[in-house]
Amino acid sequence: MFTFSLTLIRHGETQYNKDKLLQGQGVDTVLSETGLRQGEAVGRYLRDITFNNVFSSNLQRAVQTAEVILRNNTHCAGTQMVLEPLLRERGFGVAEGRPKEDLKNMANASGQSCRDYTPPGGETLDQVRLRFKQFLKVLFKQMLEEHGWPKPVASAGGSEAAAAASSDGGLPSDGLQGVPVHALVVSHGAYIRVAIKHLVEDLQCSLPAGVRMSQFFSPCPNTGISRFILTLSQSESGSPALSAARCVFTNRKDHLEHLKAAE
Repeated sequence: MFTFSLTLIRHGETQYNKDKLLQGQGVDTVLSETGLRQGEAVGRYLRDITFNNVFSSNLQRAVQTAEVILRNNTHCAGTQMVLEPLLRERGFGVAEGRPKEDLKNMANASGQSCRDYTPPGGETLDQVRLRFKQFLKVLFKQMLEEHGWPKPVASAGGSEAAAAASSDGGLPSDGLQGVPVHALVVSHGAYIRVAIKHLVEDLQCSLPAGVRMSQFFSPCPNTGISRFILTLSQSESGSPALSAARCVFTNRKDHLEHLKAAE
């Protein structure tokens, strides 16, 4: 058994976000001044967490955010960031670069909800889910190649400690007690929503008590943080397989409160 934490973060704000324009994959913008401040804020919030592995979408807004987070971290000097195309935002086809309201109008005209609608040339939600599933395979393989299967005695205690860790403390380290390895992933809003739905609905991830299901699937704010504890076991073929998953929290934005107060 091998247990590790997966911390998902959406990139900071861009001018397109502020102007409510769709970016997708074809519009590769950089962070706005607000986005840079958000990146600094989330970096300071997570500064004492030792991220052993860091993955980012290869779009500029995600890469910039990951770089700022690493720069603020007290333990990640020299950590190599992996730029992973599988983490890119959902492709919105002809709607990219246009107001989000245009996408709503296109969806209404087709008789579909905006969330489920795929504009011409865009990715379906199933295609995005497939990309995330492919990323999980890449993630599991790299984690085990770098960190290896733990000894049986150590793995049992570590796994139980992770399962018993509290998720309600409101601290940057929530859920990390007893978990030896930590992965950071920086991606995008629509992609993260699909990823969380896959973890919760398809992989039967356990959820914190007393949290409404709607909260898990609500839009992720810029630099919003979600965290999961994943446990791998070795399949008969020898490849890693997910044997347990637990959600600690989703879409946390505590680190942004002081920015709002300053505005």
